[in-house]
Amino acid sequence: MRMPTIAQKENHIDEWFTDDVSFNTLYPAQIQKLADLHWTPLKVAKNAAEFLVPEDGAKVLDIGSGSGKFCIAASYYKPNGLFYGVEQRKDLLDCAIEAEYNLNLNNLSFIYGNFTQLDFTQFDHFYFYNSFQENIEGTEKIDYKIQHSLSLYNYYNSYLFNQLEKMPVGTRVVTYHTWDDQMPSGYHIVNSEFDKLLKFWMRA
Repeated sequence: MRMPTIAQKENHIDEWFTDDVSFNTLYPAQIQKLADLHWTPLKVAKNAAEFLVPEDGAKVLDIGSGSGKFCIAASYYKPNGLFYGVEQRKDLLDCAIEAEYNLNLNNLSFIYGNFTQLDFTQFDHFYFYNSFQENIEGTEKIDYKIQHSLSLYNYYNSYLFNQLEKMPVGTRVVTYHTWDDQMPSGYHIVNSEFDKLLKFWMRA
């Protein structure tokens, strides 16, 4: 199945969100194959978005947005939020932008680059689906177009930890498949779902 025409997309956007199989057909076959392991399920995106947009206009950053599935789904479920995805793989970023276009959504943006180049204070809340994990030896990689190493894994975790530590009281973070020690001590779990794989954090 390929993407619908422009006329079809404007009239049938809800059909893409009936289930993950339908949604994933927005992407080329090679991107679809990565979905089960690397892209956020729709149910996870919906619940995360509900928590991350406590007020209109909340700016949410997806750290390592891949094909853009979380941002796209979240922007659909929470049209009163503003979603940003940062991704260092240009081919994945292009897929995200194309999918965004075909759904005609206007409350999200994708940023090409490494998350360490961003000023976290420009955002209110954060989503993190352990995008650093592929740097660990023996884990499944999205591809080999970027460098992988344990030193990068440690550097990225340290950088994220330090940036979150600088954020103000009330900052919200949702993590998926992420170790608790990757979060600063000032953040506390206020809820968890999906066998505790999805965790909702707030800075007190």
